[in-house]
Amino acid sequence: MNSDRRVLRAYDDLLRVIEQVSAPASLFSNVWPDDAMRTEAEKSEQLANQLLTKISLDKKLFELIATIDAAGLNPLEQRLQVRMLRDFRRAGVDKDDATREKITSLKNELTELGQQFEKNIREDVRSISVNNADGLAGLPPDFVAAHQPNEHGVISISTDYPDFRPFMLYADHAAARRELFIKFNTRAFPKNESVLRSLLEKRFALAQLLGYSSWAVYVTEDKMIQNAAAVAQFIERINTAAKNRAAVEYDELLAYKRRTSPQASTVAEWESPYLKEKLRAEKFEFDSQAVRPYFVYDRVRDGLLALAGELYEIQFVPVTTATWHESVEVFNVNRGTATIGRIYLDMHPRENKYKHAAQFHLQSGVRAVQLPEGVLVCNFTDPQKQIPALMDHDQVTTFFHEFGHLMHHILGGNTEFAYFSGVATEWDFVEAPSQLFEEWAWDANVLARFAHHAETGESIPAALVAQLRAAEEFGKGLFTTRQLQFAALSLELYASDPHGFEIHTRAIELQNQYNQFPFEDDTHMECSFGHLDGYSAIYYTYLWSLVIAKDLFTKFEADGLLNEAAARAYRQHILEPGGSSDAAALINNFLGRAYTFDAFEAWLAK
Repeated sequence: MNSDRRVLRAYDDLLRVIEQVSAPASLFSNVWPDDAMRTEAEKSEQLANQLLTKISLDKKLFELIATIDAAGLNPLEQRLQVRMLRDFRRAGVDKDDATREKITSLKNELTELGQQFEKNIREDVRSISVNNADGLAGLPPDFVAAHQPNEHGVISISTDYPDFRPFMLYADHAAARRELFIKFNTRAFPKNESVLRSLLEKRFALAQLLGYSSWAVYVTEDKMIQNAAAVAQFIERINTAAKNRAAVEYDELLAYKRRTSPQASTVAEWESPYLKEKLRAEKFEFDSQAVRPYFVYDRVRDGLLALAGELYEIQFVPVTTATWHESVEVFNVNRGTATIGRIYLDMHPRENKYKHAAQFHLQSGVRAVQLPEGVLVCNFTDPQKQIPALMDHDQVTTFFHEFGHLMHHILGGNTEFAYFSGVATEWDFVEAPSQLFEEWAWDANVLARFAHHAETGESIPAALVAQLRAAEEFGKGLFTTRQLQFAALSLELYASDPHGFEIHTRAIELQNQYNQFPFEDDTHMECSFGHLDGYSAIYYTYLWSLVIAKDLFTKFEADGLLNEAAARAYRQHILEPGGSSDAAALINNFLGRAYTFDAFEAWLAK
């Protein structure tokens, strides 16, 4: 190996070793049961990020990599050199000493602010109280059984997802649903008001120091979309495609509401899940509670593992090892006799744990150096606390979605360099493989493998799945415009100087501009919108990736969801390369053409 190649590999190794601290620290700060350990994890993450900042501003290291003769490198090494130099420049390595000191200070502050923003959301669990007589009317029997009244006859319903989602869908008690909605959308308020403002101001200041007009301009530069102006155009394109359908769906909900409230002029956002459920039941003769007994958590997990094993030609082998909580399950991922990675499933809620669903890295994979390890963190009903532990189909699709991320991380973890490992591709492509994998959760043949009734053992009938799919078609316009609201908020908060900018007022305006449902008084959703830290200006990536995912799915629609050749081609062209090629090239290799909006627009119009 020549000296130039040794330099590139040594720098890649340095970043890999730092990740061995930062990745578990990020995970443990979100999932470790003990508060002291979470605090220490946060400190470790801060130290790792401080070191990364120092390295990214090291002029001698930058110059060493810049002087490497690209002619002596192979194509992948050339790509690595170009990406590394780009990252140095975007970090501000070419700025003067005083500016680099300011950059360092801002980045360190932003790490701590981001941790505080997430912590305030994670630790602020609120609840409402209802009585057994009417408070739980309409809810599934297993939910009622798991929520027994205390000695005063009072039942507590929390803002954690296993409580919040079914209560908003099924509870007949309208006032209680509104109260819970407000509690949910005031989490981390007022604490995160000042934290969010500081995040916006310091990111704007950092962008200015780096020579960019705004943080949105800076953060979109290295994505597929390339610039903030294109994000705004994308949002408007999707809005044009979705707004008429969303308006029609809203009018249907309002008409349904007027049957019992003739004077109603609006549908509130807190009403929409319940009204959609009732309207779907009537319009499609479908009750989503009818499918819940078919989705028992343990069977869903086993069925998902079996499906992924078949599609990707791997096996999941249970492992007994120490973890951060007794409920965490561990599996080695094998292909034949070789272990190619390890996954951890932390799937059930507990106090002070991360509240949403996400895949966390524990270790990036590098060929012949280390195996990839990933962690799935969700909040589904715990089989140790509720028997049977039933899931809504929405939760099943969430499981599939996050598992798609996990497979991307593991199967893409055999790259030559850590820099390109797993999901290390353009950020606005990262969601596409996970959104694609959701499609298998809607297929009757796939579901029949593991969706067996908790009491009778009967496989879910194909006719019931057909009803489920038909019912899901209603509301996709409303779903899309709600995502546009979040994308627009994410973009606009970071698109200009935030000093003197009224965040809450703008949040209200953007909901009223994109979302069919008016902003609910007394709520502050921006304070619990964790993506405003992690994703900052680029929440648009969910819809951007969905456009791509719908196009990728056309290959499986044509060849079959369980077609071995299609699955192998997808694995080899999309998942296994990681970030070794541009996302657009990966897509082209798989589809045999550039991606288009056609499949997404057809889905939205269907």
